[in-house]
Amino acid sequence: MKAKQFWYPLPERLIAQHPAERRGTERMMVLHRDTGVIEHRHIADIVEYLTPNDLLVVNDTKVFPARLVGTWSDTPGEVEVLMIAAAPESETVRELVWNVMIGSGRKCREGQTAVFGPDGELKAHLISKLEGIGMWKVQFECERPLMDLLDEFGRTPVPPYVRREGTREEELADRERYQTIYARNVGSVAAPTAGLHFTEEIFAALEAKGVKRCAVTLHVGPGTFRPVKVEDIEDHHMDFEAFTVPPETAEAINACKARGGRVVCVGSTTVRTLETVACRERGEDEPLVAPGSGASNIFIYPPYRFKVCDAMLTNFHLPQSTLLMMVSALAGRERILCAYAFAVRKDYQFFSYGDCMLIV
Repeated sequence: MKAKQFWYPLPERLIAQHPAERRGTERMMVLHRDTGVIEHRHIADIVEYLTPNDLLVVNDTKVFPARLVGTWSDTPGEVEVLMIAAAPESETVRELVWNVMIGSGRKCREGQTAVFGPDGELKAHLISKLEGIGMWKVQFECERPLMDLLDEFGRTPVPPYVRREGTREEELADRERYQTIYARNVGSVAAPTAGLHFTEEIFAALEAKGVKRCAVTLHVGPGTFRPVKVEDIEDHHMDFEAFTVPPETAEAINACKARGGRVVCVGSTTVRTLETVACRERGEDEPLVAPGSGASNIFIYPPYRFKVCDAMLTNFHLPQSTLLMMVSALAGRERILCAYAFAVRKDYQFFSYGDCMLIV
């Protein structure tokens, strides 16, 4: 398929720059994929669409303040670093060797040092260039724990289409709202945004109805924002992202499938985790979903046939993005693009801080 088949026009005014004033009040479009029927509701209404037979699966990854802004030690000018993941060898050096993305990274050179923090307390020494634009391996140098310093002067890595002035007020707001209320496992540089809409009240209502919930972990990397630049989508390659499926989650999903219930995935990262696990080779007596950890680079696009996911809550995605291609695989490309056209006409808010869509 061609990438241009997933393009749609979107007015810039519909790209949400801030979350809803109150979490849990966002609009929710409901798309019935069998009939194409569309309903306009709110996220709290999701309770009406789930039954005690269903299972809600979330991604409990936690975003950390992965964006650093500082200066070079030897040349004038600002440097911006996005921390991606600790390198394998970091286990032997206090977790201070990291793979990072540096703004204007192609102009950097090995041996350079970047300095961060009001007192220059954190230094990053460039070790070697990695594959990918702006990707480097760096050695951090600091007296205090790295994560403590990030909490002090690191910035929340909101997407590039969310414009920020860099004020402390904006940062404090993003730290609260660019995080799900159930985030547990630190490691993401982007939030699993479909989960941002949930509140304790919504979860309580689902629990009262008998809908069970479980979690996987997939640490979201910067590839989630990477555009598809090839003409044929089959030529696009996804980044690897680390995931974990706990034993209790695998057991709950297999039990749900056995009783004929629906596995309702919250977000594309949950879908990719479960479909990755289900795509493995397995024996006749092995369950559909097995517990364990690994790394996924699965790219889901039409006409992919889903093995685990039966329904999905997701935000509205960028034109020609891999996320739009995934939801098109679930509901059909034409139905998704039709629904998006309705969303534009109805002034839904798009992308990370925007409204959501329930595909059933």
